[in-house]
Amino acid sequence: MSFFGEYVKGSYGAGTEFRPKVGRIVGAALALLIAPFILFGTWYTVDAGSRAVVLRFSGINRTAGPGLHMKLPLVESVVHVSTRIQKTTAESTASSKDLQVVHTKIAVNYSVAGEDAADIYRQFGYEWEQKFIDPTINETFKSVTAKFTAEELITKRHEASTLIEADLKTRLKPFGFSVENIAITNFDFSAEFNSAIEAKQTAEQLALKAERDLDRIKTEAEQKVASAQAEAESLRLQKAQITAEMLQLRAIEKWDGVMPQIVGGNGAVPFINVNTKKKGGE
Repeated sequence: MSFFGEYVKGSYGAGTEFRPKVGRIVGAALALLIAPFILFGTWYTVDAGSRAVVLRFSGINRTAGPGLHMKLPLVESVVHVSTRIQKTTAESTASSKDLQVVHTKIAVNYSVAGEDAADIYRQFGYEWEQKFIDPTINETFKSVTAKFTAEELITKRHEASTLIEADLKTRLKPFGFSVENIAITNFDFSAEFNSAIEAKQTAEQLALKAERDLDRIKTEAEQKVASAQAEAESLRLQKAQITAEMLQLRAIEKWDGVMPQIVGGNGAVPFINVNTKKKGGE
């Protein structure tokens, strides 16, 4: 019998058991191909600083912390939510107490509470910054800015920043977000307001300089008065020490030893000149 005949016989005659064998082989091959996917799809790991949210048919079923975990293959999937400190920066615009427009950028460092990861993902997915945190930053900035005048936002910037941080913590905490700290880059105002502030600062500096000059002149005048008073007191003390005896003593100290020549009242009879020396030693 030819090969073709044997093949036909095997296909339609005594070899009818050929088909089940092919089915088993194909089934085994498929099983070998699918098994690794099932095996590896059963296990998953969660890194430190993350929280796993396990979804079953797209619905949240449970959460898991760091480590190795099991899930139902082809039925459950896993999304990872970071619990490390993250940063978001929001641009905000508000009006001050005196109705000046204020622009700023606020950088916020925050973290997600692990126990709230499922609720956060349920409400916001992965877009919690765009959907919740950034709008809350804007609302907080507007609320706090309205309590200060534009000038106070400059002079009391630390106080305003502290209030914004405290208010933001209060607003975000119930939703599972913990604010670590915030940083306000700067408060920007309109060009007109900036010019007014600059003019005021110039005027204050000039006034301060004039006040200092006045204090200096006043001090110099007081010093001159004090010096004159001290000199007058010195002269008074010197004058008080001058007596008649002191004047007579000073006159004697200045005498050169020559007696004065005295004549009579009519000038005719001179007295003896005691100062004339005799000739030849007489």
